[in-house]
Amino acid sequence: MSDMILYFIVQTGFVILAAPLVNGIIKKIKALSQKRTGAPVLQMYYDLFKLFKKTSVVSDVSSWIFRVTPYIVFATAVAAAMIVPVTTLIKPVWNTGDVILLVYILALGRFFMMLAALDTGSTFGGMGASREAMISALIEPSILVSLITVGLIAKSTAVFPIMTFMQTVQNPLIHPVYLMIFCALLIVIIAETSRIPVDDPSTHLELTMVHEAMLLEYSGRSLALMELAAAIKQLVFITLLVNLFLPHDQLIGIHGIAAIGISLLIYLAKVFIAALLIGIVEVNTVKLRLFSIPNLAALSFILSFIGFLQFFAFGG
Repeated sequence: MSDMILYFIVQTGFVILAAPLVNGIIKKIKALSQKRTGAPVLQMYYDLFKLFKKTSVVSDVSSWIFRVTPYIVFATAVAAAMIVPVTTLIKPVWNTGDVILLVYILALGRFFMMLAALDTGSTFGGMGASREAMISALIEPSILVSLITVGLIAKSTAVFPIMTFMQTVQNPLIHPVYLMIFCALLIVIIAETSRIPVDDPSTHLELTMVHEAMLLEYSGRSLALMELAAAIKQLVFITLLVNLFLPHDQLIGIHGIAAIGISLLIYLAKVFIAALLIGIVEVNTVKLRLFSIPNLAALSFILSFIGFLQFFAFGG
């Protein structure tokens, strides 16, 4: 029971508290690259605190779907965070779920977000929902092929056993299968978290909005929940990437609470490196045209499928 409580506290508390920091790091990197001071790294915490204190303004033509969607989206993001462990030194006493469950829990939140965008009858909301449906349909095959390929190697589709197996692989990024999967998942993260070149989270231009278009009707604590859920989802994907291909828990030679603390510090360092990489990608690329996004999704799928074929080429 103690392990279960500890796992729950670390996963939910740590991910929820650390998720806004990733956005702050990315924005700071972009600002420094443009020779600007930019907002503080902790700016999103201040914004969320301010939004949670405000009441929500709801359209008269909206239904219950619009009202419950922020809670559903937030709940699905937290549920996804429970599946992807930030450290493998705390072993869950129950089956936390596999990669297929992870993908479709997040898809459930996306589904309700698109419904809510359509619910108010807003032109921008409908436009953002249709674009989100297109992007998610294009990128989901890459996620499934990538994660199932790693699952075939680990002989399990559950996330925790996959992560523990990857700790036995020396330098995963040297192996061609893992290298292809890593590049594919990096593109997936950019697409799933609405980053440049797929989407620009800082814009409010109607010709380029995707994720932001679906949030235009939200305000107050509902908007805070949606923004926090998006940050958690981003951190979940980054955690999956860094803990699969840059495992570190096997290097810690001690046990107990001290080992968990060291593991979490190393994890934060890896997340910082991933946020730095995403920020560099955003700085050095431009927003793609909507009809060019399928090309990027195709590249991600090709990389994941090449990794899948290499799995059999190297004898499984």
